[in-house]
Amino acid sequence: MTSRSLQPRTKPLSSPYFELDQTEWAEKTLELIEAHPADPEDLVSVVRNSWTSIFGSSLGSGFKIGTHIFPRPQILGFFLHELVPLEFERLYPGVWRRDSGAGEKDLVYVADDDMSIEIKTSSSKSQIFANRSYGQQDASQGKKDKSGYYLAVNFERWQDASGLPRIRHIRFGWLDHVDWHSQERASGQQASLPPVVENLQLLTISGGN
Repeated sequence: MTSRSLQPRTKPLSSPYFELDQTEWAEKTLELIEAHPADPEDLVSVVRNSWTSIFGSSLGSGFKIGTHIFPRPQILGFFLHELVPLEFERLYPGVWRRDSGAGEKDLVYVADDDMSIEIKTSSSKSQIFANRSYGQQDASQGKKDKSGYYLAVNFERWQDASGLPRIRHIRFGWLDHVDWHSQERASGQQASLPPVVENLQLLTISGGN
């Protein structure tokens, strides 16, 4: 079974999509986004500014990213994971902050943890992925809740030194832990989403550059 043939699982009672028909999912996602304290325009601005700042950075003895250093997608994703929460914390001190441990989402909303955001990035054209553990609800102490708000960023791979990779699109919405499907192979380390979930529960808030 490929990731694109996955079917959504039954939503749990705690899900905002519980007992909703799939035809109602997109409308429910829009309601969830509108109820969230983060302005989608702020999310887009911070992601894009963070992305641009990566390519204005230098390491070591003045080695510039995009001139001397061409990070792989995993490294570019890591930079976004670090920069987006730090930038929100800088813009809205006391309101937003970065995570302080494994039990917190990547971007923490201080007043209400239910509004905290998990960030996922990918060089795939449309898909996002998570660690295999996301396909299994782990209620162990100290583990973050896999359900909640997600910010998904897809970006281009670096093809060559002639141009900088661009953001493909930025999406925002809600995912439940049951939405993630772990790879069945024992060696598989990823979890992915059924297409209907990606399309209806993560809404595009910005297209490509």
